Amino acid sequence: MKDQLSARLGKLAAEIEAAAGRLDLADKRDQLESLEDELARPEIWHNPAYAQEQTKKLANLKAVVQPWLTLRVQVNDLVELLEIADDELLAEFDGQVTALEKEYGQLKQQLMFNGQYDMGDAILRLTAGVGGDDAQDFTEMLERMYLRWAEKHGYTTNIIERSPGEQAGVKTSVIEVSGPYAYGWLRSENGVHRLVRLSPFNAESRETSFALVEVLPKIDAPDAVKIDDKDLRIDVYRSGGHGGQGVNTTDSAVRVTHLPTGIVVAIQNERSQIQNKEKALEILRSKLAAMQMEQHVDSIDKLRAGKSASWGVQIRNYVLHPYKQVKDTRTKYEEKDPTAVFDGEIDGFMKAYLESK
Repeated sequence: MKDQLSARLGKLAAEIEAAAGRLDLADKRDQLESLEDELARPEIWHNPAYAQEQTKKLANLKAVVQPWLTLRVQVNDLVELLEIADDELLAEFDGQVTALEKEYGQLKQQLMFNGQYDMGDAILRLTAGVGGDDAQDFTEMLERMYLRWAEKHGYTTNIIERSPGEQAGVKTSVIEVSGPYAYGWLRSENGVHRLVRLSPFNAESRETSFALVEVLPKIDAPDAVKIDDKDLRIDVYRSGGHGGQGVNTTDSAVRVTHLPTGIVVAIQNERSQIQNKEKALEILRSKLAAMQMEQHVDSIDKLRAGKSASWGVQIRNYVLHPYKQVKDTRTKYEEKDPTAVFDGEIDGFMKAYLESK
């Protein structure tokens, strides 16, 4: 039994080292140490916004690097202890090796994330499509689904723009999701979602409605995606106060148009015109970065207007009537319990998509 345990530990140690190479853990560890040194200098807090940005980077890197380093140490320690262990302790060692193998199985999911922005935060933009009140209600169901998913995974969320429907649901919702690999996981959700059900707004009528989910990498640094001022048109208009309500109207809402691509971003939920403009530009940078990846170009100057997937790609069907099923059109992965799916149980869809790439 000792030889079997030794072989399992040897295999586990080799797989950890291979994963460390693919994840560039040595480089990430160097980045971690560099950030720790930078944040230890008092003068960094002369620029609080930059300091907070670096603190966030540090926390995300730690969340990625530390579990791997800890697992490596635990495996190496167990290898040494096994060499001198008595036979009566081998059952206990077997349990410890099994636990480490399980932990590695969870950590190795990170190997699916090899995109430029996969490790960072995400911006979700949900838009109601064809279907009137049903579509807006469906969009709100998706909003709740992603908020519940993020909560279960320990991610931080912030609704930065929300436009409620006249009768029910939401027309649009923009959500920041912050935490390690938030974009890596959520990018599988980008596309058109379709719902078939008996309408709660039209008795005994089966309705089909649509919602668009756009998943963007959150680009914090302005220099990461450089936008020429001459390519922007910035309009200020009257907003309905915080939350989009028809009170406290001010001329603080901002609409930013990127002329070469025709992308329009409008924000009104922030407290001031300056904040709305900054948030709109942040989302514009994220949309341009996403378009770069879609169109496989190395510069935003080469982007072509109207070439984004947008409403053209339907990725998932949610059927509540006449039967119950949620099925992904790309991977054919399906779940029979839509209630659980709408409660945030969507990991199966995400993993199936990522493993297919």
